[in-house]
Parts: sequence; structure tokens; C-alpha cells
Amino acid sequence: MWKLKVAEGQGPWLYSLNNFIGRQIWEFDPQAGTPEELEEIRKVQENFTKNRFRYKPNGDLLMRTQLIKENQIDLSIPPPVRVGEKEEATYEAVTTAVRKAVRLNRAIQAKDGHWPAENAGPMFFTPPLIMVLYFTGTLNIALTSEHKVELLRYITNHQNEDGGWGFHIEGHSTMLGTTLNYISMRILGIGHDDEAVAAARKWILDHGGSTYSPSWGKCYLSVFGLYEWSGCNPLPPEFWLFPSFLPMHPDKMWCYCRTIYMAMSYLYGIRFQAPITDLVLQLREEMHTQPYHEIDWAKARLLCTKEDYYYPHSLIQDVIWGGLYHFGEPILKHWPVSKIRESAVKKAIEIIHWEDENSRYLTPGCVEKAFHMMAVWAENPDSNSDAFKRHLARIPDYLWLAEDGMKVQSFGSQLWDTALYIQAILESGLVEEYGTTLKKGHDYVKLSQCQENPSGDYRSRYRHFSKGAWTFSDRDHGWQVSDCTSEALRVLLLLSQFPEELVGEKAEPQRLFDAVNFLFSLQGKTGGLAVWEPAGAEEWLEKLNPSELFANIVTEHEYVECTSSAIQTLLLFKKLYPNHRRKEVDNFIEKAIRYVENVQRPDGSWYGGWGVCFTYAAWFALSGLGAVGKTYSTSKTVRKGVDFLLSKQKANGGWGESYRSCPDIVYVHLEGDRTNLVQTAWCLMGLIEAGQAERDPTPLHKAAKLLINSQLENGDFPQEEITGVYMNNCMLHYASYRNIFPTWALGMYGRRILKKSQKL
Repeated sequence: MWKLKVAEGQGPWLYSLNNFIGRQIWEFDPQAGTPEELEEIRKVQENFTKNRFRYKPNGDLLMRTQLIKENQIDLSIPPPVRVGEKEEATYEAVTTAVRKAVRLNRAIQAKDGHWPAENAGPMFFTPPLIMVLYFTGTLNIALTSEHKVELLRYITNHQNEDGGWGFHIEGHSTMLGTTLNYISMRILGIGHDDEAVAAARKWILDHGGSTYSPSWGKCYLSVFGLYEWSGCNPLPPEFWLFPSFLPMHPDKMWCYCRTIYMAMSYLYGIRFQAPITDLVLQLREEMHTQPYHEIDWAKARLLCTKEDYYYPHSLIQDVIWGGLYHFGEPILKHWPVSKIRESAVKKAIEIIHWEDENSRYLTPGCVEKAFHMMAVWAENPDSNSDAFKRHLARIPDYLWLAEDGMKVQSFGSQLWDTALYIQAILESGLVEEYGTTLKKGHDYVKLSQCQENPSGDYRSRYRHFSKGAWTFSDRDHGWQVSDCTSEALRVLLLLSQFPEELVGEKAEPQRLFDAVNFLFSLQGKTGGLAVWEPAGAEEWLEKLNPSELFANIVTEHEYVECTSSAIQTLLLFKKLYPNHRRKEVDNFIEKAIRYVENVQRPDGSWYGGWGVCFTYAAWFALSGLGAVGKTYSTSKTVRKGVDFLLSKQKANGGWGESYRSCPDIVYVHLEGDRTNLVQTAWCLMGLIEAGQAERDPTPLHKAAKLLINSQLENGDFPQEEITGVYMNNCMLHYASYRNIFPTWALGMYGRRILKKSQKL
């Protein structure tokens, strides 16, 4: 039986800054589990497979079942409440629903104070890790037979009905998703005549074969020996030698674009290709429409299926790629110019090693994890090297198990989820009942703050400072994030107003000041907040986007969600620390408010960069504006935002927005007039903050009623459609959202609407 292990780490190849607080790994124990527990697991796995085409995200039921049993909390009390068709929700009914929800939230908290949860969804996350383990000869070292069973379960569960795999679990089939998962199934021992494999192969060949992979796919295939580097657009590592005064420089790139393409360019620069095995030779025959040695690689360079082509190349980009391919690369191959390439690849691998060390070998994310392992092994093809052993030791940090199988997740959302869970519990008003839960969460947040900057001369490696910030996951990860910092700082400020004997010791003021200093560093000239590093590069650089799959990946951008989060936090900070950099705080808030108002779209909406989509952004925007007193009655911006949300509300009181809103950049309703509880909670909170209750509380009552009546007997809420996104086109499954946001919204509704009306 699989068991989730929390805050554990042993062995000479692992090290941590805070004793592995926040680490969450799955281990298989053949002796664990009663017959009843094993049967329960089998049933939830079977149920997911049976219904996999209805709801693609899993419910994270294996983790929840384990923690509920370990925490020994009876979820049958209080009994569930239902509001009749012609009835309105009472304060008592809302309180009961909130109490049940908070009780469940307590039951699924880990021993170190964080809330474990899946953060995955893209179908290109898992295969590269399987591929690098295969060609480095470490597949059977890193993965047990039980791992392989669960990895195959995940892959087959998310195969589309047409035989392919999407860019993400809810997406249409793509060449990238299909080729990578096809390779993974074959590596994991599935034969070429298997029904699922045959269906996938048919999809690949019907769409032109693997030469029609997008540029990322071509890179993966070139490394694995299923494609040739001469069929790729150039990825010149010489870029890392550019002087900083040039408009296109690594320091001006979005951090994830920079770190991914650094590893890609290293592999391209040395033309690395993994050992050609019998399996690779078989795959060459299976995945191409013509004999491998007859493929015209120069022609293949320009091929890409329409299913993968989200972001077309600009004319200037095609001219640059063509020039580099036909003229630049031939020159760079010959001495003495070739010395420049030698220096470039040397710098790239040096920074890759530095990034590994500064993230405790977690790397910036799962895409980088596989690429860094490829690069480290390409430099020194020895799986017994210290660097590679440290990489292997951190693989469990990326593997997450649920009823749909095992997959590679982004890098974990431990801090983000914990900060939101705590605020949801605080909004419930049940602080005295759940002080122990809050204290554990409080401790996790305090222990997870970055207390140092990256080592050495981090600016020469293009990194921003991190001291005072929080990451998305845990402290060991080391990559600072603005909205995670805002939410975590707000949690510390909120909890500082309660007795220490109830919620734990307050954070030291200097730690709070460090966080504020970090937030200041990410505000741009327009007043908006970037995510990881300061924005400011020229917008035209996005025309050089080398990926067909994503939008807005070349440079860092500012986001309404990050900006609004910081507004709310700094307002509270100013209240509690009125004398600390007061003028700067005031200026920050003023500029940030102006940014939120200015980026509103003509129809009253805001585009969400990190959640689906306009509903998510509206919650943040209206909450930020509401925090400074801008409501429906006082602000034209708020009025437009409220009117937009109300125009999308369904007859049953809910909202249902399709993930298609994100890539299409226009509001798209869910099919079949469906609603989504997480999005309904976002809209309910946004409308409350905007002052909707003062003008007409009916939309609020209807939304709250839907949430209450959707609650399950144990206090949980149903898992529905995917609600996270990044870079416009790739969706993320936040398994914790269905608990956090309905709890938060109902707590806010009960305390601020119903309780207030009772007093009146």
C-alpha cells in the first residue's frame, strides 16, 4: 500500500535548509494496508477510470483517506444541511456547512502544518523524467515496479478517446502529448501491439508522424535519438554570452524561459544524443511515416501540427531562425569561432550546476528537473556522479499519487495552499475551535520563508534576490514568488492579532519587513506586480517567442492577481506597522490600485493569468479595490466588474467558466450550462467585497445556497473541472481549491452578510 511521508529525508545525497519541512513523498509499503483499506483504494481507482471522460481532474482521494485516518477525526458530525428549493440559507445553515468544511480541512492537514495536494495536469510533465531515467540506466533504481504500475495507470487514464494525449488533461490531443506518452508506455514495458499503444501510434501517423512535433518535442526527441538536431531551429548557447546592454539578454527574460532554454541550448550546443538502444530503433520505425534515414531534416524543422500550434512564429522570428540555421550554425562549427561555442556551453552548464545547488537539486520546476538531469549526464555520463545522485534523491519530491495514478507535478503548491487554507479558516470565525490547526499552519509558514539570497554572485546568474520571500512550495525550492509572499505575509499579520497561546508565536518584525522589501522590488512602473523577478523588458521581445505552445513566455509580466494580493496585504501591514516605510507603502498601494483599474477590459472583466480565468481575476481585482473602499456605489471600475460577473451568473446561482477562456482570451461558458463550485466561490467573494449586498443580495444568496447544497456528507465538495492555468494555454489542477474556496466564501457570506443582517 502506498503511504504519503511528510517532512522526511535521509541519506547522503539529500540536504535541506529547514529539516525538510514541507517535503511530501510517496513510498510503497508491501506490508501496509488492511484488506478493507486496499479494497477502498481499488474502488476509487476503478471509479475514476470508469468516469475519466466526464471529469478529468482527480479528487486526491488517496492522500485524503490516509490523513483523515491518521488524524482520527470523525467527519460524520455535524450532519449535513440542505436548503430547500423555495427556502433561503439561514445563518445557522451556513454555519453548519462551514463547520463541516473546516472540520474536513483540519482532517487533511499534515503533521508539519502544511496541506498536501496535487498540483499537476500538463501531460508533458511526466514523460521526460521517464525518458531520462531510461537512457541514464537508472529507471530501475529510481522507480520500483509499483511506481511503474501507477505511472502507466495515469498515462492510460488520461489518453483521449481518439488515441492521443493533450497538452494537459482536459485538452484535445496534441503531437507533443501523444509522442511523449507513447514513448513512456513503451519504456515502461507496454508492447507495440497493445490496444492503447496502437491507438496512439495511429494518431501520430495520421497527423504526419513525429516530425510534426513542436519545437519542445523536437528537442526531447533529439536527445532521445528519435529525431536529429539538424531538424531543430537553432538553440545557440552563445546567447548566454551576450552583453547586458543588448535589448535581448538573459537578464531580461522570464525566469522559466531562461532556465529551460539554458538547458536546451546546452544539449543543442554539444549535440547530445542518448545511447541508441533496440527500443529506440523500434520507436524510429513506429513513430515516423518514412524510414528514419530518408527524413529530410531541414524540411522537418518547419513542421508542426495545427493541434500544437497555439502561438505562431512571427515573420521576424522565422527570418532569424532561418539565418542562424543556414549561415550562423555552419560558421560557429569551425575554428576559431567554435571557441565561442565552447565558452558558451561551459557557462550554461556552470549555471545549471549552480541552480541545482541553490534549489537543493529540486531545480526551478519539473521541466527543468528532467532537462538538468539530461545536461548533467551529458556532461558526465556517469550515473554514480555526486551531482546525478543528488538529482536522483530528489525525484520522489516530484512524484504524486492519486486515484488516477502517479504523475510528475509542477513542484508542489504547499505554501500557496497553506496560506489560503489558513485564511479560509480565519474567515470561518472558528479560530478558538481550530487554534491547534492554525498554530501548525502558522509554524509552517514561518519556517518556510526564505531567509537568504541565492549563493555567491547571483546577479551574474541572472537571479533576483529572495530574502524575505516565500516560494510556491517549500523553503528548499528557493524560488521567490510575489503572490505567495503576499498571501503568506498576510497570514502572519492576521495571526499576529490573536493570542499567542492560541495560534503560536508572532513572527519577528524584521522577517515581515524583509517580505515587504521583496514586494517593493517587484512593482513595475505601471504599478503592477510581477511574479518572480522585476518586469520591464520591451514588449516586442515576445515576438521572439520560440515556443509554439505558450504565450507571453519570453519576458516577465505584471498580473492583476499578484498586484491585488499585495494591495490587501500592505494595507494590513500599514495598519499594524504604520511607521515602517510609510511613504513607500502608500505610494505602492496608490500605484497598484491605478494598475488594477487600468488593466480592466472594456467589458468590465480582468484576464486571469493563473486561474480560470475571468472569474479568478475578478475575485482578486474586486477584493483589492474593495480593500481600499472602492465599491459599486463609489467606483465606476467596480460597477463594471460587478456587472460583468452578474451577467455570467447561471440560473442556479453559480458560475461555470471553461478553461477555453484562457487560450481564447474571451469568456467561455462550460458546456451544458454547468457550474463550477470553485469559480462560484470566487465570484461570491468578489461580489461581497464589491458591496453587492448593499444594492441587491439576491445573487449572493443564490450562490451560497448552491455551495451549501453541493457539500458532501463528510464536509468535502465535489471535484469538478480544472481551475488553474499558466502561460495562457496550459492548465493546472489545484486539488485543494475545492476545499479552500467554498469554505472561505461561505465563511465570508455567513459572517459579513447574514450575521450582519441579523444584527440590523
